[in-house]
Amino acid sequence: MEENNEQGKKDGHGHSHGGILGKNTELYFAILSGATLITGFLLEKFTGISDNIPFGLYLAAYFFGGFFTLKEAVTKVAKGEFEIDFLMLVAAAGAAYLGEWAEGALLLFLFSLGHALEHYAMAKAQKSIAALTDLAPKTALLKKDDDTVEVGIEELQVGDIIVVRPNSKISADGVIIKGNSSVDQSPITGESVPVDKTPIENTGKEYTAKSDIPDKSRVFSGTINGNNTLEIKVIKEAKDSTLNRLVTMVQEAQEQKSPTQLLTDKFERYYVPAVIILVILLNFAFLVIDETWSESLYRSLAVLVAASPCALAISTPSAVLSGVARAARGGVLIKGGRPLEDLGVLTALAFDKTGTLTEGKPKLTDVKTIGNIEEKEFLEIAVAVEELSDHPLAKAVVRDGMERLGKDNKIPDANDLEAVQGKGIKASYQGSPVFIGNLELFEDIDDGVPDKVSEKVRNLEGEGKTTMLIKRGDEFIGMLGLMDTPREKARETLSQLKEIGIKKMIMLTGDNQKVADAVAEEIGLTEARGSLLPEEKVEAIKKLSEQENKLAMVGDGVNDAPAMANSTVGIAMGAAGSDVALETADIALMADKLETLPFAIGLSRKAKSVIRQNLWVSLGVVALLIPATIMSWASIGIAVAIHEGSTLVVVGNALRLLAYKR
Repeated sequence: MEENNEQGKKDGHGHSHGGILGKNTELYFAILSGATLITGFLLEKFTGISDNIPFGLYLAAYFFGGFFTLKEAVTKVAKGEFEIDFLMLVAAAGAAYLGEWAEGALLLFLFSLGHALEHYAMAKAQKSIAALTDLAPKTALLKKDDDTVEVGIEELQVGDIIVVRPNSKISADGVIIKGNSSVDQSPITGESVPVDKTPIENTGKEYTAKSDIPDKSRVFSGTINGNNTLEIKVIKEAKDSTLNRLVTMVQEAQEQKSPTQLLTDKFERYYVPAVIILVILLNFAFLVIDETWSESLYRSLAVLVAASPCALAISTPSAVLSGVARAARGGVLIKGGRPLEDLGVLTALAFDKTGTLTEGKPKLTDVKTIGNIEEKEFLEIAVAVEELSDHPLAKAVVRDGMERLGKDNKIPDANDLEAVQGKGIKASYQGSPVFIGNLELFEDIDDGVPDKVSEKVRNLEGEGKTTMLIKRGDEFIGMLGLMDTPREKARETLSQLKEIGIKKMIMLTGDNQKVADAVAEEIGLTEARGSLLPEEKVEAIKKLSEQENKLAMVGDGVNDAPAMANSTVGIAMGAAGSDVALETADIALMADKLETLPFAIGLSRKAKSVIRQNLWVSLGVVALLIPATIMSWASIGIAVAIHEGSTLVVVGNALRLLAYKR
């Protein structure tokens, strides 16, 4: 928790509250302060015992209640900062000067107790973040020949092979080379259901973090293996693992103050000196009204306590910390208070298409035969020929074609592949030439393409699909339509976003306008803009920003980085598998799931609401107490009790974010 304590110091509220009685020494000192105060008060009021004993107990109450307050005040004053702790000490010293030892001791007791409980409550939020550091195991089973050796994770090198036993934590980011299992990825991606994992096909290849590894074969440090043993090839050293980077970024996020926090900090810089001036002036009230100087001094000290902005100072950082912690638990990395607040006021979202709204890979969507050929025979011809090609579209035809035919289907081999650059391919299948390609390929062959066939091709292309026409010998036998299909839950997610008040959702893509329109219509976007270069996406974002108050760009964090930088908030998809996405975005959806976006926006809005409530409570208490103490309606004891109570109220309110559910 030392890092969190350091963060507290940066925020102006933390201090080392450990000591001779352990980490809760401040709380124990506060309790001792209260015990000695109550004992002294009872002895003074209800016994005839010597005044020296109650006085000694009041001094003890001052010591225990003021120890940590004095410690922090000295540190602040040495830096030229006069803040809450200094104001409390001045008020307690003034009470002692007036002979009001019991009231001064009560002030220090309640102030120290409030601070101790505040730290205890804030630690609840910090533990959610600190728990991330405990996710990674400290050791790994390194495979050497046919044996395994237990080593520290810091000793693992890229390329090492580790063995992960059933129901144990995975020690490093890597690729599975042996074993099938289900892996609980919730600590990293927030996914509630374990994900099925299978070995990579090419186990002998040297894989690195930048290699193209399918999700079903990639694993992350800190995730939990299921019921089967896995062998994993390490692709990142421990210091570079996704978990380690996530922990670092969440801790850094605590240091980034929100706009509201910056505003309250600026307010405090003027507010504290103004309070000191007011208190000094109130010392001379006896010159204007009929009272003694001692009464004027007491009034000024009561105002000093009443004007303490303790609750105001803690109201925003406590909510930001809780919000960032809850988001991290849900698989969303929010890099600080600014994006947390900005996310909640978005009115428009701009999306990249490929890999964001769509799966990011082509799928075989249409199989249309021409003439008397059966669909099964047509697919066998297409798959046999495309198996010879390494083009991404060919791989999609083979993958999805085999799925339609059935894995047990035996297909005769094709041979003699010839590529026609940019147009298609030619091969031999069972003694007949087979051509697969676009219309341009066939316009150069024999008599071109019959009008009825070309019309069918253009109809498919009009739906935004890549169309492959197939000819065997002299006869056209059919066509295939392929498309990068929308994500399964894209339409449902966009519908939820509309329900929570996102008015405009626009797709910006490099694909042609027909493809963009087809996807937009299928999933329910308000607008689609196609054929855009990266720099044109940036221009589009700038124009949209002029029309909309707050705009986010959602993309994969790589080619969309410039557009993200020009939006109010940059949101990256699938950041768990992409270092670039982690670095470029303000907000990273760790799992490659669009459906976590409504959760993130909902959490942000709840956090902003909590911050607003906290500010009203803290400012309202100050606004009520200052007139009450000036008019002598409230004593120092009442003022400090209400003040410390309000501090605990705002911290407790902020902690509600840890339990946020959408």
